Order: sequence, then structure tokens, then C-alpha cells
Amino acid sequence: METYFDKQKRELYDKSNMVIDTYLMSKANHKGDKFEVDIPQDFKAEFFRLVDKVSLSLMEEKDNFYGYFLFQMSRDIRFDISSPTAVNFKGAKYIIYFNPIIFLSLNIRQMESTIKHEILHVVSMHLIRAKELKGKYSTLAINMAMDIVVNQYLSNLPPYATTLESVNNTYSLRLEPYETFEYYVENIQTELDLQEVDDEGEEDDSDKNMKDENIQTEYNPENTHDIWDDSDDIEQKTLREFTEKVVNNSQKGKIPDYLGGIISALKNSKSELPWNLYLKKLMGTVESNKKKTITRRNRRQPDRLDLRGELRGHKANIAVALDISGSISDEEFEQAIKEVLNIVKNYNNEITIIECDSEIRRVYKVKSIKDIKDRINIRGSTKFNPVFEYANNKNINLLVYFTDGKGEKRLKVTPRGYKILWVISARGDKLSLVQPYGAVKKLGKVEIKKDTVDVGDVRSDGYSMNNQAPIL
Repeated sequence: METYFDKQKRELYDKSNMVIDTYLMSKANHKGDKFEVDIPQDFKAEFFRLVDKVSLSLMEEKDNFYGYFLFQMSRDIRFDISSPTAVNFKGAKYIIYFNPIIFLSLNIRQMESTIKHEILHVVSMHLIRAKELKGKYSTLAINMAMDIVVNQYLSNLPPYATTLESVNNTYSLRLEPYETFEYYVENIQTELDLQEVDDEGEEDDSDKNMKDENIQTEYNPENTHDIWDDSDDIEQKTLREFTEKVVNNSQKGKIPDYLGGIISALKNSKSELPWNLYLKKLMGTVESNKKKTITRRNRRQPDRLDLRGELRGHKANIAVALDISGSISDEEFEQAIKEVLNIVKNYNNEITIIECDSEIRRVYKVKSIKDIKDRINIRGSTKFNPVFEYANNKNINLLVYFTDGKGEKRLKVTPRGYKILWVISARGDKLSLVQPYGAVKKLGKVEIKKDTVDVGDVRSDGYSMNNQAPIL
């Protein structure tokens, strides 16, 4: 039996089509003119009365955070978005847009989920993070990666929603659940690049079926976040502070654990790049060692056949120093080293683990997380010098040093020929060195458990949507 809500939804859907028909007829009678969809005010009012019912339903749920967040957003209708809802930031506020044709095809639970979907994008600061990756990855890869991240926390999704399962099935991938946005975008882009090579030379008929740019009637993952480009140009710090204010006003009761982790990440994050993204950026500047070869002549003296040439692309040496004095927890390091391995896996690198306190206790090489050894049960004081003495005598390209920051004020040796990234633990405060010789970043908070955890159990690095399963 049809409910009153379903009846109202069906009637609005019919009226939406009438709005589109009126637009198309008017456009046909004004050929060559730039024409936009004229949305009657009475239709808007009736449509948003239905949205109010969805909002009220969100308010009544246990995780009413979404209802209170929606209450602080402006609302508008746009038929040119290729998803049920979309969001951007304009006029010092977040605006959520609805495409009635797509939105009204959903049931009330799916409507709730698509609103939650947009709010999770906002709280996760995806508007900023996607902008930082633009140009390096395709729009499709970025959009799908972001949607995978937020949709893992939602139920009652529309049937066409971009999920981990759908992407794995479509692209024959084996992406892991509850990973970082950056992990997904890189793996998806790799597969898209391979498919592009396979499809080279095939005719693209997409232009032949182009519809009116002002009217979108179907979901299209490649264009779901195009509206973000219409956002006002605002400093990242200001947008973060504004978002945090809206979040604080939305917390009226108990929130789900996954949402608490995301909010904590927002509040703990700075305007600067977090350590893992900074490392990824740094990797692009690390030059691999040059390998001598007899198959290429020396560039400077090509006539000297006795001089060997050089090839780039030989393995770069990455050293990861771990302060085992007790300043870095097992959970923190396991999470951090997993991120390191994930970041550098697409580069031709060799990773060396250096365990140290007041001296170097053990050095070993790793290729995967399975190679990580249990830490030596020695807890001495912290000294940085031994690691740099070691690095200066090895062919190191990059040194990543995990510590609480409490050591010497000055190094006795000057680092030579390699880049340095300091990562300070959540328990630490700042680096004691007056001159660090490299970037200093903070490691996000990680839940510390008494028992040893599996590296995939807990993530709370702040910038990565938290590697924990949702509680729905």
C-alpha cells in the first residue's frame, strides 16, 4: 500500500519532469540563447517539505549528528548534478544541492544515506584533499576513491553507489576495506591507466550521446563532485575551523565510533600536510641511486670507452629509524610502517629498519609488513647521533625517524646526501634538536591496546578516515 510519503514523492517526481519539459521547450524556442532551468518557487517549497521529513527522520535516529549538521546547511535544487545530492562551500556556508529526478527515485532510507554521504565528505575534508590530488590523478579515480571511503560507513545505499565491492568487481581489483583515501585513488588510477592502454584505438561514442548539460537524469561517478569547483576560494585553515564549528554544533548526543574517529581526525589535523602525505610528496623528489653500466657511454665523455655510463632507476635506499626507548608504541609503529610500505611500494626502493635508543640495536631490511620483526625488549635513553653516523656511512637517500622527539639538542655529525623526515609520536611534543635538518611532522593518535594487535585492526592517524569498521 502506498504511503503518504511515497505519494508525495511520486507527485514531486512527476512535477520534476514537467519542470524539465518546460525548460526543453523554452530552450527549443530560443535557439542559440544561453538558457537555464527555471525552477518554480512553489515546486522548491514542496520539494523541501519532503526533505524536511527526511531531516526529521535523521534527527530521530541514534546518530542524529547528521540531522543537526544538515540543519546548519543551506539547500538548493540543481538538475545539472549527476548524483542525488552534492555539496560545496559558498557564501560562508556549506550548501547541499539536490537533483530531484535522481533523489526522488530513492526510498527514505536511501535518501538519508545520500545526505550522510555528503556530510561525511565534508567532515573528512575531502573538498580540500581532492583538490590537492587534482592533476596527479584522474577525476574518476579521485571520485571513486572518496566515495569508497565514506560509503564503507553507510548502509541503505542506492543500488548504483560506488562501493568497495562494486569497484573490486568492475575493475578486477582486490582493494582492502577501511584503507586511506590515498591508497584507493592510487590503486584505482593504476588500473584505469592499464585499461586506457588496452582500449587505445577504440572509437569513443560518448560524444554522440551527449545530453543537455543542464539536465542530468542518471548517476555518473565521473561527475559526482564537479560542483566542488564552484566553491568559494577560501584558505584551508579557515575552512577547517568553520567545519569544526559546524561539527561542534551538531554533537548533541552519543555518536558512532567511526564518526567519532573522523571528527577527532578533523580536530587534530593542521593546515599542513600530515606526515604520510608529506612522505608521499617527498618520495617524488628522492632520486634513486645511479647504477654503473657498460651498455651506455659516459655522458660527459662519450669518446672514453673505458668510462662506464650510468642508469637511473636503480633502487633508492630508504631508512626507517625507530626509537625503541618506549616513546613509540607497537600500535603506532605498526600502523606507521604499514603506511610507509604502502607509500613507497610503487617506487623502486629498498627499506632498512633501524632500531635504536642510545645506540643502534638492530638493522634489517623489509619488503612487506610480514618482514617486520618484534621489537627488541630494551628501553634505554634516546640519542639521535648513532643513526646519523650510520646513515652518513651508508648510501641512504631518505631517512624517516620515528621518535617522541626527546633527545639531544644538537647533532655531533652533520647529515650528508640524504633527506630527512622526523615523525613525532602522539605521546611526544616537539623535537629537541635546535636544527632538525629536515621536516618535522606529528604522528596521529592511535588506540593503544594491551594485547598485540593486528596491523589492520586500528587506524586513527587522523587524515585517513580511520582504519576501523563502522558500527551501524
